[in-house]
Amino acid sequence: MAETPSDDNPARAATAAGRPAAALVDVSFTPAGRRGPVPAGTTVLDAARVLGVDLDSVCGGRGLCGRCQITLGEQPGRHADTRRLSPPGTIEASYRGRRPLADGSRLGCAARILDDVVVDVPADSQVHRQVVRKDAGATTLPVDPVVVLRYVEVAPTELAGTGGDLERLREALLSQWGVADLDIDLAALSALQPALQAGDRGVTVAVRDGRDVVAVWPGLRDTVLGVAFDVGSTTLAGHLCELASGQVLASTGRMNPQIRFGEDLMSRVSYVQLHADGAARLTAAVRSALAAMTVELCAQAAVDPTDVLEVCIVGNPIMHHLVLGLDPRALGSAPFTLATTTAVTARATDLGLGLHPGARVYAPPCIAGHVGADAAAMVLADGPHRRSELTLLVDVGTNAEVVLGNDHHLLAASSPTGPAFEGAQISCGQRAAPGAIERVRIDRSTLEPRLKVVGADVWSDDERFGDAVGSSGVTGICGSGIIEAVAELFLAGVVQPDGRMRRPWASPRLVDRGRTVAYQLWDDPVIEVTQNDIRQIQLAKAALQAGCRLLMDHFGVTTVDRIRLTGAFGSHIDPLYALVLGLLPDCDVERVEAIGNAAGIGAMMALLSSAARTEIEALAPRITKIETAIEPDFQAHFVAAMGLPHSHMPYPALAARVTLPTPAPVGGRRRGRRTVEREPTM
Repeated sequence: MAETPSDDNPARAATAAGRPAAALVDVSFTPAGRRGPVPAGTTVLDAARVLGVDLDSVCGGRGLCGRCQITLGEQPGRHADTRRLSPPGTIEASYRGRRPLADGSRLGCAARILDDVVVDVPADSQVHRQVVRKDAGATTLPVDPVVVLRYVEVAPTELAGTGGDLERLREALLSQWGVADLDIDLAALSALQPALQAGDRGVTVAVRDGRDVVAVWPGLRDTVLGVAFDVGSTTLAGHLCELASGQVLASTGRMNPQIRFGEDLMSRVSYVQLHADGAARLTAAVRSALAAMTVELCAQAAVDPTDVLEVCIVGNPIMHHLVLGLDPRALGSAPFTLATTTAVTARATDLGLGLHPGARVYAPPCIAGHVGADAAAMVLADGPHRRSELTLLVDVGTNAEVVLGNDHHLLAASSPTGPAFEGAQISCGQRAAPGAIERVRIDRSTLEPRLKVVGADVWSDDERFGDAVGSSGVTGICGSGIIEAVAELFLAGVVQPDGRMRRPWASPRLVDRGRTVAYQLWDDPVIEVTQNDIRQIQLAKAALQAGCRLLMDHFGVTTVDRIRLTGAFGSHIDPLYALVLGLLPDCDVERVEAIGNAAGIGAMMALLSSAARTEIEALAPRITKIETAIEPDFQAHFVAAMGLPHSHMPYPALAARVTLPTPAPVGGRRRGRRTVEREPTM
């Protein structure tokens, strides 16, 4: 254990408190609940180490970093008396670290224990702390850093001595931190001697996974950064985090530039199969985007990309393979073989991300076939394997991932829903951007619409709407908007349970389009919902529900206890409309929840926590993959799920909340193959 600097002699401090230097005092740490005897005059930091209490320190107890701040606590019979600790000395008086010494706080490396005492370790002074992210669905992220910083003072070189500066660094790490048998990156070794000279033999090293020195800086450094990426087939999301605190410093997102090579995954695999340089071009496109996002994230946080030492990347198997530079062609046909299902660690320099030369990229394990690390990450984040309730976890996107299970068993499947949910293949569809219709309500008696668009907080019947959309206008309809529009038309009787559009009565909103009708949702520019739009949504939602039904068949159930919608698109779906449309099996609406980007949250968990990596690596092999492409019942489920909400499965929980239309004979007389319908009697 390193000798702790102090202006106070421990024996003199103990004697001044009326106790012999060899006397033992009792110390209790909260909230850890650890308690035990230590010699009077022991520093709080040393006592914490002896008792296994989580108290942070980068500088090794030299009074430089300020991470070991503590406060006096109290318990029955043991009051918070400042005389139980040594009075502040010159170390605390001269402390000027980046973390100000808060009122009532002491530096654990300087404060010595003089009497029986209760010491409270605040969350900011714990290494393995819990950080609550309200913007991520109030998810608790464990902070258990993979990369830690260690400040050491390295003995100077002596003319008669043997060994080099690396050997002296290793000796310092062993004597001051108890860390042995470390390897060192060549880039870190190259930086060692200049850092020792600039830091007057004091350097901070970054130790990764307790095994490797990946970076060296002169003097004290107490911040190390990481980035978590969720690489989707349509969108990319990135989060810059401070690894020691878990603080999210910046977030950004952009479209996946691979879209120009194909809207869906299989079209991109086809591109690779048809072009000799196809894989290289797709890989270069996504890597370039990730590098640019890192620059953007660091600019937001006013830091340099070379400050980033750790990256975690999750994605579906094809995205996983392309980012890592692995050949995806085997995933284009049965048996859909992955290059590996285990976690992969690579050097960031190999991916051209422009980070610190010692930075590593960690990719959690894929599950199997087309169920990837993004599915494993969303399971890690939501934790159905930690609950007895049966959970259906659904990531809605171009390629939907579905997981069903509880603490006994987990099943997973990938369902090819296509790009309709992203606004593609829809007549007036577009991706979610300012001006895109994202919310729709249709009056049941007049068929007049109300709507909201991305970028405006008011509905279209609000007098402020024109000003709210002045810069963008109303430009089209995105995925969440088309889902609500189709569901509202179904509830209004315009769309029948089999998906056909009809004219229940005369309305200027219903316009003839050949042998069918279309619903005019907006007038200038004209934005319509057509019969083909309905069919595209039916096909997409039937594929998704068929995947859910297959998993339920294999689990031997007809209902689930809770449903969680996730993903860049899924998190924006109104659960009620998802049920009305039949994207999902029937469930109590109150038990269906959009939880944000669970895969992204899981990526952050794996970025910030060694324990989370251990959990996801043990979890992924336990998940049983059901391959929809070869399941004989998939087609039957798919056809049945084309109905709204389903062709024959009842929806009693949904029916308790909304009045669902029922198939009924259409009144009127036949004219050839068309039906002329009477208006309802008012």
